[in-house]
Amino acid sequence: MSENNNTPVRREDFHYFHRLRVRWAEVDMQKIVFNAHYLMYFDTAIADYWRAMALPYEEAMHSLGGDLYVRKATIDFRASARMDDVIDVGMKCARIGNSSIIFQGGLFRQDEFLVGCELVYVFADPATQTSKPVPAALRETLTAFEAGEPMRTVETGDWATLGEGASALRRAVFIEEQNIPKELEWDAHDAVVLHAVARNRLGQVIGTGRLLPAEDGVSHIGRMAVHRTLRSGGHGAAVVQALEDAARARGDREVALNAQRSAERFYARLGYAVHGQPFEEAGIAHIEMRRALR
Repeated sequence: MSENNNTPVRREDFHYFHRLRVRWAEVDMQKIVFNAHYLMYFDTAIADYWRAMALPYEEAMHSLGGDLYVRKATIDFRASARMDDVIDVGMKCARIGNSSIIFQGGLFRQDEFLVGCELVYVFADPATQTSKPVPAALRETLTAFEAGEPMRTVETGDWATLGEGASALRRAVFIEEQNIPKELEWDAHDAVVLHAVARNRLGQVIGTGRLLPAEDGVSHIGRMAVHRTLRSGGHGAAVVQALEDAARARGDREVALNAQRSAERFYARLGYAVHGQPFEEAGIAHIEMRRALR
């Protein structure tokens, strides 16, 4: 969509895209995407847009004291997507008013513009659904994202400084999500080791980890956790990088970690290699992995 309908919508108009493939269940008897599914595509893209801003939607809205409600949704049909097409759904925040936020979307097959969308949201009190001013923190986050600014910061420090946020995330991931007994999660190391936390632009902790002292030049990263809805967003890698930098700065030659087998490929992509045989810890399969520091 654009203010002037004669102005072509281009891929360059968007810096954020969500990719998907058209499924058989989404086409009609003409073998093109049934028109109602385009709204679903844009809604899927807007949900991922929040993840790209490092915002766990429900918790973010709770911290902002409101929620977003769709006031208006319009679709501009130009051409059809077909079964098995790979399509990219561009999404951008076009304008922020006093209580409203307007998003514009563009659906592309390669460089071909197929369908446009405009979504008007109103920020409101969840209890009464009466409109409220868009909070400054949300306004600033949206503006920064569209400007290509970082959505995450990583801080290292001691438990006294970072423990409150780190412990809340570890409790959510390890104790509540993975059912690890709480007596196995907390230990004496927390009080003396280096911790790292990743925060979004609302100050919410979205990733954490810790670095134990080195033994024979080999340090150990542990208690790696990332918010459940924000995984695969680079936040865990950023925490690992910060801890590796700290290990390198103090002269460690190698970093080791006990990876859950489900995360083995993640660490492999970061340059870690399997070291030794698989083992079980807290009822979960693990494997030791190591990476040389250069």
